[in-house]
Amino acid sequence: MERIMDRTKKFEIVFFISIFILALLAFPLSASAEEKETASEAVSSTNIEEEVVETETGFYYTVKKGDTLWDLSQNFSDTPYLWPDLWSNNSQIANPHLIYPGQRIRLFRRTDIEKEARPAIEEKPIETKAPPIEVEPEEIPEMTTQEIPEAKPVSKTYRYPAIDRVGFIKNKALAPEGFIFKVKEDKKLISTGDIVYVSQNKNNSLNPGGRYTVYRTLEPIYDETTGKYIGIQHLLLGIVEITNTAPRFAIARVIRSFSNIGVNDKLIPYKRRSINIAQQKSMEGLLGKIIVAERHNLLIGDRTTAFINKGEVDGVKPGQYYSIFYQDKSRIGEASRKKIPLDAVIFGKLIVLHTEKTTSTVYIIATNRQIDPGSKICTPLE
Repeated sequence: MERIMDRTKKFEIVFFISIFILALLAFPLSASAEEKETASEAVSSTNIEEEVVETETGFYYTVKKGDTLWDLSQNFSDTPYLWPDLWSNNSQIANPHLIYPGQRIRLFRRTDIEKEARPAIEEKPIETKAPPIEVEPEEIPEMTTQEIPEAKPVSKTYRYPAIDRVGFIKNKALAPEGFIFKVKEDKKLISTGDIVYVSQNKNNSLNPGGRYTVYRTLEPIYDETTGKYIGIQHLLLGIVEITNTAPRFAIARVIRSFSNIGVNDKLIPYKRRSINIAQQKSMEGLLGKIIVAERHNLLIGDRTTAFINKGEVDGVKPGQYYSIFYQDKSRIGEASRKKIPLDAVIFGKLIVLHTEKTTSTVYIIATNRQIDPGSKICTPLE
C-alpha cells in the first residue's frame, strides 16, 4: 500500500514539473509572437499607402491593430476632421469609435452610389429654333439661301445638383454672421432636422426665416513647389434656417447637411446657386495646376471636386473646360546635360464650377490615371 502511495506522489511531482516546464516554454513563444505582430504593425504604419487596394468600385484599406478613423482620415485626407465622411462611406461600421483589425474600409468611391454626394454632370443641349415664316397662301415667294433665317448656334448646359456644397478658396477668410455654440441634446453628429444655437453678430442680427450656409475654414494653403501663400479654404457643411431669436443668440434648424456640422462652425448668408452651368469658351493659352482636392483626398480620381490656381483675373469662368496633362523631359543622347520637354500627354478633363479672384473650384469629369496635387492643366486642344 505504501509503495502504491509513493508511486502516486512521484507521478504527481513529475506531472507538475512537466506542466511547469511546458508553461516556461510557452511563455516566450507567445511573447515573441506579440513582438512579431508589433514589428509587422510598425512596418504597415510606415507604408500605409501600400496597403491600399484598388478595385472597380474604389480604393479599400484593411484595418490594422491600433487604427482609428481619426488616424486613417489624417493619413488619407491630410486632416483628421473629415473622419465622419469616412464613417458615412462605410455603413458596415456601427460605432465609429470601434473598428477592428481585418475590417475592410472604403476610402474612395469610383461609382456614383449617392447621386447628390457625387453627382454626375449631365449634358443638356439647348437648341433655339428659327422663327416660323408667315406668307400669304396665294403669294408664295421663291426663297433663296440668303432669305432663310439662320438658327442660333447650339449651346450646352450642365446640371450639377450639389452646387450648394461647392466650397472655395479666398485670399482672406470671410467674416461670419455668427457661429454655432451649442447643439440641442449635445449630439456629436449633427444632421438634417437637428436644432442648433447660434451666436448673433452685433452688427447683423439673425431674423426668423433667414437661411444661412454653415462653413468651416481650414488651415492656410501654400503652393507645394514655391511655398507661396494661396489662401484660406472654406468648406461648406450644410444649410440652416433661423426659427427663433433671443437678445444674444438665435435658434436654427438644420435643413440640409453636406458633412458633419459641429460646434464653432460659422454662418454666412445662403445664396442660391443655379444647378445649370452654361458652357463657356475656355481661356486660350491658359496654363495652371491643381492645388488640392476639396476634401484633401490623397487619392484624386474622376468625380472629385478640386481647386486650381487660376481664377477671375485669369479669365476663368464657370462652364469652361480644361485638360489635365503631364509632360516628361529627356536628354538627347548621353553627352547632353540639358533635358528638353517632350510632347504633352492629356489624361484628364475638368469643368469649372465656381470662381474666385485667383482660384477656382472645378469638377474632374474623367481621368485615366491618378491625379496628384500639382498636376498641370491647360486649354483643351481643338
